[in-house]
Amino acid sequence: MEAAKAIVSKEDVKRLLDVEKLKYCFECGICTASCSMAELLGDYNPRSLLEKIFLNPEDVLASDEPWLCAWCYRCHKRCPQGLKPPEIFHFVRTTAAEHGYTQPLEIALQKIVKNIPLPLVTTLVCFHPERAGLDMEEILERVEQMYRMYKARLRSGKRKKTMKNSGGKIAVIGSGPAGLTVAYELVRKGHKATIFEALPEPGGMLRKCIPDYRLPKQVLTKEIRFLRDLGVEIKTGVTIGKDLNFDDLWKEGYKAIFIGVGAHKSQELKIEGGDLKGVVYALDFLWSANCGEKMEIGKNVVVIGGGNVAVDAAKTALRHGAKEVTVLYRRSREEMPANPWEVKEAEDEGVKIEFLVAPKRILGKNGTVSSVECFRMQLGEPDESGRKKPIPIEGSEFTRETDMVILAIGEAPNLEFLPKEIGLSEDGTVWVNPITMETSLQGVFAGGDAVTGPATVIEAIRGGKRAAECIENYLKSLEG
Repeated sequence: MEAAKAIVSKEDVKRLLDVEKLKYCFECGICTASCSMAELLGDYNPRSLLEKIFLNPEDVLASDEPWLCAWCYRCHKRCPQGLKPPEIFHFVRTTAAEHGYTQPLEIALQKIVKNIPLPLVTTLVCFHPERAGLDMEEILERVEQMYRMYKARLRSGKRKKTMKNSGGKIAVIGSGPAGLTVAYELVRKGHKATIFEALPEPGGMLRKCIPDYRLPKQVLTKEIRFLRDLGVEIKTGVTIGKDLNFDDLWKEGYKAIFIGVGAHKSQELKIEGGDLKGVVYALDFLWSANCGEKMEIGKNVVVIGGGNVAVDAAKTALRHGAKEVTVLYRRSREEMPANPWEVKEAEDEGVKIEFLVAPKRILGKNGTVSSVECFRMQLGEPDESGRKKPIPIEGSEFTRETDMVILAIGEAPNLEFLPKEIGLSEDGTVWVNPITMETSLQGVFAGGDAVTGPATVIEAIRGGKRAAECIENYLKSLEG
């Protein structure tokens, strides 16, 4: 390891770790508690990894741990000191790749295949090894090889003999990452799971809203085929609440139901001009793009919002022919909910971002959008979200010309199909017991964005895996 010692200088480490902030880290546990990978792997700890980088950076280059960060930024967003572990781990990854440390990534990929459902999808949209300068096609081929071998072991006769089949059935509503994870985990443990999906093809938000440049749909299709090969049954074009209801599912012999419908409903922006031609919601826009539909793309596009969906919509508009795309966000860069590296990549591609700006009204000519009238904003005291509240500056109105407005101000689950016995939280998501993941209706569980609101793919998988364990315990209680 002598050569490695010269690779990372103490000065680089001190600068990246922001040692002045690290000195005041009192190991509150927020970063590790916020980390989906810490729960999914059990022995992964971002806080201890930061310490290892500070004390022995040369050893960390030969470790798989930096490669296991899923880039959700929850650790940063909730850290009292504002430390940025994902960016620190990215520096270590890049340095390791530049100096030929390939074995640590190999070990990390093995852990991903073994512990994380949807390994192909998550390698692409969560772990991002390509950002360290590596060939993504080669990595995906390696993940697929590992996955095939692991799947073969799951289906081996020896494993089947040790798996006890519950004899019951579990209905999974929704085929997004949470629903796919629940079905995978339960089938892997010997149970029977059927997914009901309203859309013509499975994948939920993975298929509907993640742009093709981030998740090629052939990769998603291949991933879902693997799950079907393992025994997961998927019925598409079936809408619960219309084609079937909960009573029908119970009558068909399902012993438990999981709600994993995601957050497919756009939050409405109730301002003047919202119904003009050329004003679209980001989820509808991304869905049309993913379906390959012919779209009328404006030359001068304005995106209103600051989350990952807003950034995806902006980059998609640019890639589909827009000459100029500007994101308007009402808070500062520090409060922007989109992942920082996604924001930087969007800016590198040519997307412009204006901070502390909010729309007042959308103006049009002959029924078509022509401009947006905006306020300049200033930040006040923190609101219920913990972020500083944006306040319009009196007399600061200005007008920006545009021929297309994409609204991306938030998403929520559509839960109109639920029985009245299932309670909702104040924010309109499904209420669950945080210990059992069970809703207020016995035998019905929920997870993913339907419970948390819009979140990352790895967080939905985390919720699905936890729910699958709770459902298995529930099925055992019925047998007892």
